[in-house]
Amino acid sequence: MALKVIDSHFHIWDPDTQDLPWLAGLPALQHKYTVEDLEAEYAKFGVDFLGGVYVEVDAADHELEDRLLFENPSPKILKRMLRSDVSPWMRIPINADGIREPLHVDSEPRGRCLETSFIEGLEAMADKGLPFELCNRGAELPDMAKAFSQVPQVTVIVDHLGNAPGLDDDTKAALTALAGLPNSYIKVSGDNPVDPDIVKYVRDTFGPKKVLYSSNWPVVELNSTFAAHFQLMLDTFGEDEDFFANNARRAYGIEA
Repeated sequence: MALKVIDSHFHIWDPDTQDLPWLAGLPALQHKYTVEDLEAEYAKFGVDFLGGVYVEVDAADHELEDRLLFENPSPKILKRMLRSDVSPWMRIPINADGIREPLHVDSEPRGRCLETSFIEGLEAMADKGLPFELCNRGAELPDMAKAFSQVPQVTVIVDHLGNAPGLDDDTKAALTALAGLPNSYIKVSGDNPVDPDIVKYVRDTFGPKKVLYSSNWPVVELNSTFAAHFQLMLDTFGEDEDFFANNARRAYGIEA
């Protein structure tokens, strides 16, 4: 039986339709990517690609992005993590299954996650049962641990191994604190080949039920390739059904 795969983090976009300012210096990614393109990548491995989680693309026009996702009929889009600025009065797109406010971009000041409005927004999200998609600058992992420890009831899904810069004492302490939260998960992904030492630490710290596979396609193509990353995940985790599918089901509430 083919390995079942849920990709917990992928993007699609069309620069002819959307303005994505961050692509300006990345000509390799300045073309259209579709769900069908991603399906073709998985088909090369002969796995059963069930679908995945669309994650917002930091577009200039968030409402256009919401509409394009609403109009996309692909059954492979299992959940949608869309953009909003976290606060107790935040606007949430009606087709959102969760929210990401990018904390890794230059426009986000350090300490944003510790602002009162952000913490209160997380509390409101927890009340609504909405998960938060966490993408942060690696050096600020201790800030993330401090912020999310104040709202342990919220589901937080950490992108790209927390963008951990290494395994210094502060980083390990922050990852350990995040792992200890009852509703936390972490993705093994990124736009660089993953560091096996960080993967091992995260796997040991978060445990086998809280670590998610993700491709970060097509951004993974910047410094690696989809094929190289997926093969590395197979070599590292084997055909672990929790890692490749079941943990994503739990984290995002994806029905079997």
